[in-house]
Amino acid sequence: MKMNSRFLRKTFLKRHLCIILLTACSCLRAQTVSISGNWTASVPTITEAGNNYTGTYDNTTSNQIVMSGTLPGSFLNLLTSTGAKISMHYVSNPWNSAMVLAAKRTGGTATINGVCLVCSATINGGTNYITIPEATDVTFVTITFTGLLGLSNSITLSGITLLLQVSGVSVTIPASTYGARVVFTVAAN
Repeated sequence: MKMNSRFLRKTFLKRHLCIILLTACSCLRAQTVSISGNWTASVPTITEAGNNYTGTYDNTTSNQIVMSGTLPGSFLNLLTSTGAKISMHYVSNPWNSAMVLAAKRTGGTATINGVCLVCSATINGGTNYITIPEATDVTFVTITFTGLLGLSNSITLSGITLLLQVSGVSVTIPASTYGARVVFTVAAN
């Protein structure tokens, strides 16, 4: 087919470039983080005047919360050697700012899937309690990976047990039910 018009050639070229771009982008997958479980702090009632709460409560013995996720190859290729991070903040539902919410992790594995030469992935940080701020993100863990990425790569995160802690509980805080939702975000490190 011979195109005599310059306009038709540009339109033809633009249309095919758009189709190629859409096809390439459809292969990209998003990174995901899944959380299973929840925790409600059990605060004992005060039965004697002049007493205060112990102040710190955590879920080390009950209601395990487990994090897992996937970082697809398209995300890994964009990051090259910088790695990724999982950051966190909380959303009040409602929350009293005198109480401090913190999180840490125990365990967790990072497994590389697909064709990869001399590859490794590790989860770093988050083993000590980190205060979770409201609205602004703070880094919870970083994920580093090394090696020559090949085809159909992804990193699977599994078995990351989250321990939450609430401190600052006091009789000076108005009696009410307080709640917060912790939001985790995956991004480039």
